[in-house]
Amino acid sequence: VQLQASGGGSVQAGDSLRLSCAASVRTVGTGRYALGWFRQAPGKESVAVASISRVRGKIFYADSVKGRFTISTDNSKNMLYLEMNSLKPDDTAVYYCAASNTIADVTTARTHYDYWGQGTLVTVSS
Repeated sequence: VQLQASGGGSVQAGDSLRLSCAASVRTVGTGRYALGWFRQAPGKESVAVASISRVRGKIFYADSVKGRFTISTDNSKNMLYLEMNSLKPDDTAVYYCAASNTIADVTTARTHYDYWGQGTLVTVSS
């Protein structure tokens, strides 16, 4: 299984970006397990930004992105998205998409995810 993240770029504070994550197989399409987005800022640890569980009907957002970011899926296309609005310089990071093959509920634990995208860089300048 491969995940391919894309959509990063350099933007100004207040701008929007949409990150996409394409799965090589029906990892996303089954809707059975958790999917998520993580980010790692320079010199900092990776943190969960959002997680979605279609089977449980749940979505998690980190406090820092609530109200600004939206996670979604298109199961028919095996795609995972992260819509990012009102971007701030603190959102600057490499963003990774991830898919679990075992955990059905939303989760922020890196160890719960079995597949990872290669990362896409988001740079927000003030």
